[in-house]
Amino acid sequence: MPQYNAPLRDMQFVLHELLNVEEVFKELPPHADTNRELVDQVLEEGGKFASQVLFPLNHSGDREGCHYDRESKTVTTPKGFKQAYQQYVEAGWAALSCDPEFGGQGLPLTINNSFYEMLNSSNQAWTMYPGLSHGAYECLHAHGSEEQKQLYLPKLVSGEWTGTMCLTEAHCGTDLGLLRSKAEPQADGSYKITGNKIFISAGENDVSANIIHLVLARLPDAPEGSKGISLFLVPKFLPNADGSLGARNPIFCGAIEEKMGIHGNATCQMNLDGATGWLIGQPHKGLQAMFVFMNAARLGVGMQGLGLTEVAYQNALVYAKDRLQMRSLSGIKAADKPADPIIVHPDVRRMLLTAKAFAEGGRAFTSYVALELDKELTHPDEQVRKDSADIVALLTPVVKAFLTDNAWMATSECLQVYGGHGYIAEWGMEQYVRDARINMIYEGTNTIQSLDLLGRKILMDNGAKLKKFGAQIQAFVEEHGTDESMSEFITPLADIGDKVTKLTMEIGMKSFANQDEAGAAAVPYLRVVGHLVFSYLFARMAKIALEKQDSGDSFYAAKLATARFYFARLLPETAMLIRQARSGAANLMALDAELF
Repeated sequence: MPQYNAPLRDMQFVLHELLNVEEVFKELPPHADTNRELVDQVLEEGGKFASQVLFPLNHSGDREGCHYDRESKTVTTPKGFKQAYQQYVEAGWAALSCDPEFGGQGLPLTINNSFYEMLNSSNQAWTMYPGLSHGAYECLHAHGSEEQKQLYLPKLVSGEWTGTMCLTEAHCGTDLGLLRSKAEPQADGSYKITGNKIFISAGENDVSANIIHLVLARLPDAPEGSKGISLFLVPKFLPNADGSLGARNPIFCGAIEEKMGIHGNATCQMNLDGATGWLIGQPHKGLQAMFVFMNAARLGVGMQGLGLTEVAYQNALVYAKDRLQMRSLSGIKAADKPADPIIVHPDVRRMLLTAKAFAEGGRAFTSYVALELDKELTHPDEQVRKDSADIVALLTPVVKAFLTDNAWMATSECLQVYGGHGYIAEWGMEQYVRDARINMIYEGTNTIQSLDLLGRKILMDNGAKLKKFGAQIQAFVEEHGTDESMSEFITPLADIGDKVTKLTMEIGMKSFANQDEAGAAAVPYLRVVGHLVFSYLFARMAKIALEKQDSGDSFYAAKLATARFYFARLLPETAMLIRQARSGAANLMALDAELF
């Protein structure tokens, strides 16, 4: 049966040995006292909550799903979800990395990031309730008025109230410039908002007393397109001045979607019929404010992919060690048994190592970005803040797309390890595959992430952000280039770095003449950049493992073997991707639409 154990040893390796977070935290005034002991204690307790409270609800929550009551227009979450949420709130987990001014614990986002990996591994559908709330908190913290912050943030920080993002409408998904929801100004400074939203995760639930919806809508004088969108705070219940709940606001769930996965999270159709809301930030600048939420969500979705990759790997590994099938091609390995465990077979190992490498690379990647985000927000040196902000902006779409693509592949490979049993619900593996598929779609499809990376983050500034990241890689290559023991990692790292530089210049030049060239190259290009990041981090991890391989700790031997597998078996995908990216737009655009 399915199981999950928090990968604390690998998390500690990434945070303390690879990233040396304790020393970095000392440079950040709000986090200067955050030491290794505290980090490990938080993660250990977080792992217990994830494995003991949330994980047992994952399979049952998927089978039961959410229940919608048409008369009351309310949603009931699966059995145990509400109680688990209360435990989460009572233990203070919601406040982990929030501002102490509003009741938060003020811990680094890097720690919260690792905690959320564990939550996503144990129960992605449940984790979306607090995950979206944290995004709403960040958006209000950055763009809310002082009055809004004082009234709403303490409730979001404590977890008493949850939050959502209401963007999509039936006729517009990615193209928000087409949205039709209207906001009419009122004499008291509020707005009456009317419209219909779809695909709103956690839009209605019973885990919290109130739900704070962040809604995109148009003012009467709004210009056409995305430049005419404003952002509004629309609570389910209108709060009184003291924070108690007042009248029910007319924003209701009209239905919940029947969908492929994440059944334990309600994906809602939300109807606003003159609902009272308040403007967040400036008129017509709603997307700018909402991007705080959206970028947090994109990083969060990358964490969902990582979480599913890890839990799928753990379960496939246990199965592969127990399942007996045939004999090893190189000779009997378990003479006392009627057949060998399937982990002796080379291709089973390939599937397991693929998931293992994607998990370990993804953990290093997301932790690296989270630490840069902490530096962006709290480092006293303005230049350091700017450099970190550029790295975060560059890599956010890569985290979202690369890690969720990898999760789709990894969960599928892990299901394959089970053979026919993987396709059967009772083993739990097929749920991970179904849940993983949504992560490539929402918060901006992976194609949108690819266009954002290539168009906005690289070509728009002539590669300045990419060069900053490339400088880190170049420094590492130069420092260890003469180390013979590192040549098997440094040589391919330097090679992929050079190829990314050349590919970027080539696509940039072609795109000046025809922007379809960027659209045609974007998806394979992002995966190449993802591999560039993985190559850099796996080379750094291999350096540490080489230094400690004689320590007697088998962890380092395993880390070294995984790095070697990555460079030998996964990085070569870039050869195909680069050829695809270079093939141009003509082979995609030449065929008339009528001829498809």
